[in-house]
Amino acid sequence: MVNCNGELLAEDKAIFTHNNRAFKYGDALFETVRYVNGTLFFWEDHYFRLMASMRILRMEIPMEFTLEFLEEEIKKTIASNNQQNGAVRVRLTVFRNEGGLYTPSTNDVSYVIETNPMESPFFILNEDDYEVELFKDYYVNKDMLSNLKSTNKILNVVASVYAEENGYANCLLVNTDKKVVEAINGNLFLVKGNEIKTPPLGDGCLDGIIRKNLMKIIAGSEEYDLVEDSISPFELQKVDELFITNSIVGIQPISKYRKKEYDTKVAKSLIGKLNAKARIG
Repeated sequence: MVNCNGELLAEDKAIFTHNNRAFKYGDALFETVRYVNGTLFFWEDHYFRLMASMRILRMEIPMEFTLEFLEEEIKKTIASNNQQNGAVRVRLTVFRNEGGLYTPSTNDVSYVIETNPMESPFFILNEDDYEVELFKDYYVNKDMLSNLKSTNKILNVVASVYAEENGYANCLLVNTDKKVVEAINGNLFLVKGNEIKTPPLGDGCLDGIIRKNLMKIIAGSEEYDLVEDSISPFELQKVDELFITNSIVGIQPISKYRKKEYDTKVAKSLIGKLNAKARIG
């Protein structure tokens, strides 16, 4: 079942027309949230990011769009699919209602909630081979729109096709200043000694939820020093570890970039701390 504006509908039921603005213009935002046995991981962070993003895109926020309302709608959808006792991947998409061309005829919104079961209730470190390459055909813009989790993801799609065609597990994206900003599906962290580095939002990376919470964990640790600064492609082969973060996987270590192979020691240390933080919210 899929939840469209509070109505539970069969997954194969058509719910959009050809005038849908997410389809026509990418005029939509989405949040991907991990649910485990009644708990939405980092739900407040996801909710407030969505509200801030809606304001940036000049979408009208409905009065009923409270933290509690959307949480209940998500849980209602999960229950309708008999998934409430397991691990679930939730996607909440908010889009401007149809009407108009580039200029919308309304700023009112609709929402759709989709849920899919997952195997593991917690973040598990995948230590399989995971080779990446730079994607340099197109660039990430250094602006606030790049920080948003919108449905404007054509760069990520083309980079994914490139990765698949060339046998890579993922690609690292660069901005218009040729700085490395993120992976196709998550934020990027570098480890060298006790220093852990990640690009700043000003470089155009996604304002990721796991990025935000992992930065808090690192900043509060006595083991590591957190650095938020631009990353040159030349740094990639000089560090001890590289890993990617997102809300579903948690932490994904990179095993190889070009001739450089990486350790996973720090990633292993941080995954436990991330799981602990996710459980307590």
